[in-house]
Amino acid sequence: MFGVVFPNRSFPIDISTFTQIDTFHWVLDMNHFVGEAYDQISDMCIFLLNNFNLPPDKALAVYVQSPGSAFVFCGAVTLARPSAVLSLQWPEPGSAAQMQLTAGDSSSLSAKIGVSVEDAAALSSMDVVAERRIERLAMKVGENLFNFMQSFCGVDGSKLVVPMDILDRWFKKFQEKAKRDPGFLKTFAL
Repeated sequence: MFGVVFPNRSFPIDISTFTQIDTFHWVLDMNHFVGEAYDQISDMCIFLLNNFNLPPDKALAVYVQSPGSAFVFCGAVTLARPSAVLSLQWPEPGSAAQMQLTAGDSSSLSAKIGVSVEDAAALSSMDVVAERRIERLAMKVGENLFNFMQSFCGVDGSKLVVPMDILDRWFKKFQEKAKRDPGFLKTFAL
């Protein structure tokens, strides 16, 4: 049906490694796979196998669950997109519920990866992970700007005063640092 690879961490793993919950749901218990260091697994490649007949309007959706949290959508594969490398954004352990793949499993004490056959049209509205990444990126860039500006601030009564060219200076410094250090921009990526 499908297989997964954790880049730089595993060989291809087939569906037999997953526990089948029902006809359309599978779960991989990360404690058996990597133990407590599940959050160090940041990427996963999922692919459809040639003999898996997924209907054209369906998708294999991938979810992650930290211990005590709900499952959170990460991405999906379809017949039109039979493989994908997904970024695994593990929710905070014990965080608020978003979606349960299995009934009565909310008190789970291990991290899991869930795979589910679902309507492809319904999944496009669930890409909250991408929205969260963009939000975190914007917050990190804003924090960088704020820290830069703060070092040039002066006080005039109850107002903070910064030089007029502060944004130009920050942007030039940001660009120069990105050119010098290719890893600098990666610190902003999530």
